[in-house]
Amino acid sequence: QVQLVESGGGLVQDGGSLMLSCAASGRTFTYDGMGWFRQAPGKEREFVASISWTGGSTWYADSVKGRFTISRDNAKSTLYLQMNSLRPEDTAVYYCASGSTQEDVVNYDYWGQGTQVTVSS
Repeated sequence: QVQLVESGGGLVQDGGSLMLSCAASGRTFTYDGMGWFRQAPGKEREFVASISWTGGSTWYADSVKGRFTISRDNAKSTLYLQMNSLRPEDTAVYYCASGSTQEDVVNYDYWGQGTQVTVSS
């Protein structure tokens, strides 16, 4: 079992920045691919970014490429998502997940409870 707890969400103005964190506990975190997803009201959960277990490879959705950066600190069992140049359309609940680097939600084994990000215009 892996427990994932997100933090760092909040309300920010258009063009602002936030950093999300996802603390992992339980079974070893080090060898899992990890990802960030988001879900806006009335929409399906969508892929945002993922990272390999070494941190050496990363993938991004086109909508966030160049604005968001995913990273991880295996010594701290923590995943991060630095979000810059935020837009109102980035408003969603953000989830971290472990077990894959793929874009499809079905490939991930464990999920956090989510953290709300709201970008005001």
